Amino acid sequence: MPSLRDIKRRIRSVKSTQQITKAMEMVAAAKLRKAQTRAEKARPYADKMKQILANLSSSVDAGDGNVMHPYFQKRDVKKTTLVLITSDRGLCGSFNANLIRRAARFLEHYSTETAELMTVGKRGAVWYRKRPYPIISSHVDFGGNMDFDRSRDIARELTDRFENGETDEIYVLYQRFVSTARQEITLERYLPIEPEAVTEDESARQIDYIFEPDPVAIFDDLMPRYAMTMLQTAMAESFAAEHAARMMAMGAATRSAGDMIDSLTLEYNKARQSAITKELLDIVGGAEALAKS
Repeated sequence: MPSLRDIKRRIRSVKSTQQITKAMEMVAAAKLRKAQTRAEKARPYADKMKQILANLSSSVDAGDGNVMHPYFQKRDVKKTTLVLITSDRGLCGSFNANLIRRAARFLEHYSTETAELMTVGKRGAVWYRKRPYPIISSHVDFGGNMDFDRSRDIARELTDRFENGETDEIYVLYQRFVSTARQEITLERYLPIEPEAVTEDESARQIDYIFEPDPVAIFDDLMPRYAMTMLQTAMAESFAAEHAARMMAMGAATRSAGDMIDSLTLEYNKARQSAITKELLDIVGGAEALAKS
């Protein structure tokens, strides 16, 4: 049975841990408010970009007709790129484990020669650094904060690889923020774009547009913006989901620490009461022995 000193030491240790987890929960909650606002503001912009692209592509044959933009080009798939967006830090529950598990299920359909990875976040980079699938580039140290310049560079790197024929299709895997208590793993095809999959609004396909100056110039200007918007939206969703997962995990850890403190305090009180009772019995027994003598 542990001594009173050992139990008190454990209580102090757990209380110290509880203070740390409580502080991390509050920090994650503060960051979540900003990240959630950014993600919610990005959604309408991304939806509008999809709508514009769907409307324009319905008026011209974006893949096979007069407007042949590289982002619509479908070709025989010889190389597939998976963009895995994880967090830089841990202590966010099963956030990263679920993403890595989903990435493993995706990659099991490809060989190491036909698939490659781009990692955003240190956890995914560390995990796949020791795996056979090649990592074309790693982007770390975001700290759960959106960096638009770096995200623009990532989008440009992806689109350049697709246009140059270094990869034939690109998928993005991330956690989409639904609510504080819920995040959804989302796997989306980034390139090539399927115009019919951009929107389900059939009425948009019946609009006849007049292009000025011409469809090629419009698509050349629109498509890089579209690609950048889609990636930035995915990263914003992922960062919001990360902070929500960390807040929930640290909240659960704080409550578990409180339960452990209560249990240890009860154990301490029982041990202390037992020691006091033993001392009283010794005193009473000694007094009776002296009285008899």
